[in-house]
Amino acid sequence: MDGKLVLATELTRIVGAAHVLVAEADTARYEEDWRGRYRGRARAVVRPASTDQVAAVVALCRRHGIPIVPQGGNTGLCGGATPQPGEGEVVVSLERMSRIRSVDRMNRTLSVEAGTTLAAVQQAAAEAGCLFPLSLASEGSCQIGGNLSTNAGGVHVLRYGNMRDLVLGLEAVLPDGRVWNGMRQLRKDNTGYDLKQLFIGAEGSLGIVTAAVLKLFPRPRGRAVAWAAVGDPGRAIALLHKATARCGSGLNAFELVGASALDLVLRHMPGSRAPLPTTSEWSVLIELAGHESAEVLCESLEALLADGMEEGLVGDAAIARSEAQAESLWQLRENISEAQRIEGFSIKHDISLPLDEMEEFLEETHRALAARFDDPRLVVFGHLGDGNLHYNLSARDRQANEQVIARTPEANRIVHDRVAARGGSISAEHGLGQLKREEILRYRSPIEDEMMRTIKRAFDPDGLMNPGKFL
Repeated sequence: MDGKLVLATELTRIVGAAHVLVAEADTARYEEDWRGRYRGRARAVVRPASTDQVAAVVALCRRHGIPIVPQGGNTGLCGGATPQPGEGEVVVSLERMSRIRSVDRMNRTLSVEAGTTLAAVQQAAAEAGCLFPLSLASEGSCQIGGNLSTNAGGVHVLRYGNMRDLVLGLEAVLPDGRVWNGMRQLRKDNTGYDLKQLFIGAEGSLGIVTAAVLKLFPRPRGRAVAWAAVGDPGRAIALLHKATARCGSGLNAFELVGASALDLVLRHMPGSRAPLPTTSEWSVLIELAGHESAEVLCESLEALLADGMEEGLVGDAAIARSEAQAESLWQLRENISEAQRIEGFSIKHDISLPLDEMEEFLEETHRALAARFDDPRLVVFGHLGDGNLHYNLSARDRQANEQVIARTPEANRIVHDRVAARGGSISAEHGLGQLKREEILRYRSPIEDEMMRTIKRAFDPDGLMNPGKFL
């Protein structure tokens, strides 16, 4: 009997025939990342409905020596959840594991399965009168397991931290099929290594996260949102310092948006409107949130921007006077990635830098790219409040853009070498995946790489968990 058919038969005994996909028409959507950049061919796609089923699938694959690609919502930007070519891997999709296990209002925790979408988690928290603060443009389709595996950040890291800061406990299936139950709801537990942190950000290379205990927070009573034109990143950083000093933990988000990024949104996203009468080379989106009313927060934001104008940090600004207006401003920021996807491929850099290095990095790197590429389009935006920028390069002409994409290694040298020289990171929140698995070797120290490989061998000596990614 054909080996592929034997495997499908054994997987069917575990999850049922409807949830073992082998026909190309059925597996196609699991084999390509959402940007269309990475495409592989899976031996099978299996969709377990419980942790026990995941464990049985993993144990079966290990017995047969078959590599596994864990997959959540498949919304990543680095190809970390996409199988490689060759029909050698089994994709384990967690989309059926979407149950909210429990909500503890007193302890402010929510226990959830890994296939639950971020939007569903946010909704469950809201129904309990609480807030789960992780917020991403893909929140309607990305899943908690993927958020954990990439240590997702989003727009509220400035106030609440990334996924490492939002998790109390995990459940994971190890590469040998055993289940580790670390679903603790404790905020203090100093009894050894913090094992959950090994799985967070590991991109499925050490096992499959199947459930998590998430932290919930008090729900803010009001918020205030504004879009402000700033002359340059230096003024944006100065305004950020002023906002932090004045608003403290009430500063919920502080996003930087370059003119090219806003232009793509206005061009490609229906219903988008320019927030200000004139276009500025750089803008910031600011959000305050807290237990004060929206009116009080708007007054605070208005005073901050007025002072910024007096000091020459702000040129013009628009403050949202309703929730609808606030959402419209946020959509301009959240739709940048989708607008870029519609426009075509770009060379993406997800970088982080110390804030005091940011302005000089941007000036120096812009000049270096302009000297090597003919009229480059730089789409720059990101979470200025926590030093994370999405720094993307393309050409304006589609045909010329193919030539730019072909020079990706050259662009990476220009950008990443300057990031590293200034104490930054070449992957702030998107992970490594296939995109940066070789690139990171240029910047990771030998001892760091050795420690990571030692951990990988300890958990996965056969190298079956998400091969060709991360390491």
